[in-house]
Amino acid sequence: MTIFTEAQARAILDKVIALSKADECSASLTGAREGNIRFALNDISTSGIVNNAELAVQVAFGKRVGTATINEFDDAALERVVRRAEDLARLAPENPEFVPAVGKQAYTATPTFNAATAAITPEFRAKAAADSIAPCKAANMVAAGFLQDGHSFAAIANSNGNFGYQQATGFNYTCTVRTDDGRGSGWVGRTLADASAFDVGRDVRVAMQKARDSAAARALEPGKYTVILEPAAAAGLIGFMMRMFDARQADEGRSFLSRKGGGNKLGEQVYDPRVHIYADPAHPEAPALPWDDQGLPRGKLEYVKDGKVQALDYSRYWAQKNGKAAQAAPGNLIMAGSGKSTADLVRETQKGILVTRTWYIRMVDPQTVLLTGLTRDGTFYIENGQIRYPVKNFRFNESPVIMLNNIDEIGKPVLLSGDELSGSMLIPPLKLRDFTFTSLSDAV
Repeated sequence: MTIFTEAQARAILDKVIALSKADECSASLTGAREGNIRFALNDISTSGIVNNAELAVQVAFGKRVGTATINEFDDAALERVVRRAEDLARLAPENPEFVPAVGKQAYTATPTFNAATAAITPEFRAKAAADSIAPCKAANMVAAGFLQDGHSFAAIANSNGNFGYQQATGFNYTCTVRTDDGRGSGWVGRTLADASAFDVGRDVRVAMQKARDSAAARALEPGKYTVILEPAAAAGLIGFMMRMFDARQADEGRSFLSRKGGGNKLGEQVYDPRVHIYADPAHPEAPALPWDDQGLPRGKLEYVKDGKVQALDYSRYWAQKNGKAAQAAPGNLIMAGSGKSTADLVRETQKGILVTRTWYIRMVDPQTVLLTGLTRDGTFYIENGQIRYPVKNFRFNESPVIMLNNIDEIGKPVLLSGDELSGSMLIPPLKLRDFTFTSLSDAV
């Protein structure tokens, strides 16, 4: 069993807290049942279900901290993991940035669980893979993809009386389709809260069409262009930038949000006034757990409103050091937009380039968030509101800060799978001026 009920989780965590002889003890109990299926070269390659549960215990003697983990839950195992954490704490040097565990908190449940997603079967996954492969085979194209779904729970407790419990589900599908000669490539990704809304036939047709249309790509001179970044393309750059919304980095002069002469740019106009970026654990399309890794309760947090920086992430240590209120790390990232689709933005574009995806993104300069990366899986030239022909992929050198000051239009946000820091993301397609392409890439 890997999905413990609230009563089962509380019983284990209560035992752990009671066993500890340290000055304080915090514990987290997590478990998940994750299913997956992978296909490549028009054939299923792997599939499986992974079940796991894990208990992590952290104790402190003064400012000496020790942590241990275990995936056994009988009384002897619980005793063993607590003593191991205490032994490590006694050996550890003092942590000068140690902050005691949070007190008892009030958490508001968020809609992270969906019954249809939790009920996914191996047959569901097999059919999704088969329905991805069959049309590609029939069209002499080659499909490769991955579907992963999961049902999980998380429970936390500490010796100050805090406790939280919640279940969650997740669903993510990606498919890359290549033409049989390898000259065209198309991609589609789908992240859903409710798996019953999944339409694999519709999604794979998008990837197939992009693969067909991207073959025989023409070389276009690098330079500055009007671009339309599809949501997956925009997310790579915006997500990278949001990692730097850290108050400590800014205060210490290590980020684009550092102010010359000291301090940070809270309250300053940094972006186009239409830019609105926030986190909200209760968002119905992109819900997140109601607490962060430190047990702080999450709420709606406005990072950027009307183009002005409204909030930075303050760790508990940095907030205490600077007399600020600590705030929970976000569990999702949302950029507001309009009701316009990517196709709508294309129709309104006189001349420009459509980018399906960005990848291999790396930092060039943290002071300006200058990033470099490549386009892939379908890059197209737009003229008079229509896609005219495919173009070879580009390397770009661009800062999302500059990018979000060169906005022509913002489209409708789409749910995407984020990274461990940002969680799920709702990101719109973006039409931008003067996006900088520096060289060509022969990769498809």
